[in-house]
Amino acid sequence: MPWYEGCGGDRLWYREQGQGPALVLIHGWCMSSAIWRFQLDRLSAGFRVIAPDLRGHGDSPHGSAGCRRETYVADLAALFRHLDLHGAILAGWSLGTQVAISAVPLLRERLDGLVLICGTPRFTSQADFPHGLAPVEAAGMALKVRRNLKRALEGFAARMFASGELAGNDRADEIRALVAGIPAPETEVALQSLTSLAEADVRSELAAIDLPTLVISGGLDPICPAPASAYMAERIPACRHASYDDCGHAPFLTRCDAVNALLTDYCREVRGRV
Repeated sequence: MPWYEGCGGDRLWYREQGQGPALVLIHGWCMSSAIWRFQLDRLSAGFRVIAPDLRGHGDSPHGSAGCRRETYVADLAALFRHLDLHGAILAGWSLGTQVAISAVPLLRERLDGLVLICGTPRFTSQADFPHGLAPVEAAGMALKVRRNLKRALEGFAARMFASGELAGNDRADEIRALVAGIPAPETEVALQSLTSLAEADVRSELAAIDLPTLVISGGLDPICPAPASAYMAERIPACRHASYDDCGHAPFLTRCDAVNALLTDYCREVRGRV
């Protein structure tokens, strides 16, 4: 198993598959690197696909540092140093988009591109940002986690997909089994990372991103609504936006062939510019 030394010297785990240009995938809240199975299996024919488990998730222990965005960013920078990555494409999903955005200044010299999948610069809404969840809804998520983590995550997983999205999907059973098989983190880890997500506001960081960026959204995403992706795409200078209008929060699962083709074309286009 591949391990590396993260922030504070904690031992953290990552998956790696394939050879070629590096594509680093950052998972979302209460998930793990296992969520990228369709990308690890299919994109590794042409890329070196690397997917870490954020601390406290999957096979990475909680360690001595808190499970906050700032710590995840420091851990990610440590992984890039450990693997001596250069010319990499960094992709984040959901919570992982905020980690990726905040990591750009630290990793800029090691990156060729950025991909933001079903993310948001601000998880909760406010007067000047109506594209997030209502603060009371985020508070309700935390309350459900405190009461019964297993049930809360089952509800969250069900919300990842739009109504009927899995009904006609040939991989529906495989997708359900994949999501259900991801081990839940400790309750405290879930709460810390949810608090970090709910309190984060990375809107001010968008305009400074000088990497070619691909934003991917699900048109029916109830967790990070599509207008949040449009907001990011409008404010990142060199950005294009691809939307899967009939998808929820995880088009890389339900439309994996199309998303993988898009990622492949984007990565080749970016590398052609370098």
